Amino acid sequence: MRVDLFDFDLPAELIALRPARPRDAARMLVVQGDEPFADRGVLDLPGLLRAGDVLVFNDTRVIPAQLDGRRGEARIGATLHKRLDLRRWQAFIRNAKRLKPGDQVEFGADVTAIAEERHDDGSFTLAFEGEEPVEVLLERAGRMPLPPYIAGKRATDEQDREDYQTMFAARDGAVAAPTAALHFTDRLVGALDEAGIARETLTLHVGAGTFLPVKAEDTDDHRMHAEFGTIDEATADRLNAAKGRGGRLIAVGTTSLRLLESAADEAGKIQPFSADTDIFITPGYRFRAVDGLMTNFHLPKSTLMMLVSALMGRERMQAAYAHAIAKGYRFYSYGDSSLLLP
Repeated sequence: MRVDLFDFDLPAELIALRPARPRDAARMLVVQGDEPFADRGVLDLPGLLRAGDVLVFNDTRVIPAQLDGRRGEARIGATLHKRLDLRRWQAFIRNAKRLKPGDQVEFGADVTAIAEERHDDGSFTLAFEGEEPVEVLLERAGRMPLPPYIAGKRATDEQDREDYQTMFAARDGAVAAPTAALHFTDRLVGALDEAGIARETLTLHVGAGTFLPVKAEDTDDHRMHAEFGTIDEATADRLNAAKGRGGRLIAVGTTSLRLLESAADEAGKIQPFSADTDIFITPGYRFRAVDGLMTNFHLPKSTLMMLVSALMGRERMQAAYAHAIAKGYRFYSYGDSSLLLP
């Protein structure tokens, strides 16, 4: 399909630079089948689902994956993208023309790395030096990797270390937050429990590739970056049992959805999973595992706009986004939410 079919115009003032406070005060657009759009709030979620439904969260934790350093006199910026092993990360590099394999980059705070290999997409393998865990080094020298549409308008600050982390964050490794879950609070979770709506977690370490624009003119020519995900056997069994009882699996965020669909077999049964996934979901895809999606509003011509269009229909999502813009919904990572129920 042509990528420009997923374009739309967004007024710049609708890009949220800070989250709603409290988090669960965000608005939520409900898109359910062919019913009229409903303007609701995130706190309405328990009443919009059914007892026995399961919300599936991503428990990845965002690490301070952006680094500013020097190679000699040259300024070098690095955004870690994917962990390769205990000390090596694949990273997107700013000013990459000043870096070659074998160079040492100094990131300050006694953190250094060797640029080992340049990849076809222009990224590098960085091998961090020393014996301290890389996570410790990043806490010392790194900063939160806010999306370009936020970082380009204001500086990252200490508040972002809290704001850009979900309440479910438990497993270090993401360089972008699973932002649909940023809206959840103890208050909202308590209300979901009272309504008989279950929760499960899986892990997909979101990579910086999620922010990369689709440069191809046709979706067939776009290549997704791989991300590592895990679903253990016990979680898979509980999810399958819930579906067997008639419960719906509602993915909280596109990362949860992509991992569930990667783990599902042809019959729709979710299998244990521990591997990379580069699943690319576009209109025409047959969903096997999920029955709905809670997600924020996505960028024009992005792979995530294509994903929600696959779930609900392209024209339906274009109409939903036009409604959201007209009603002043806040967009992107720190913005408002939507509940999509085919």
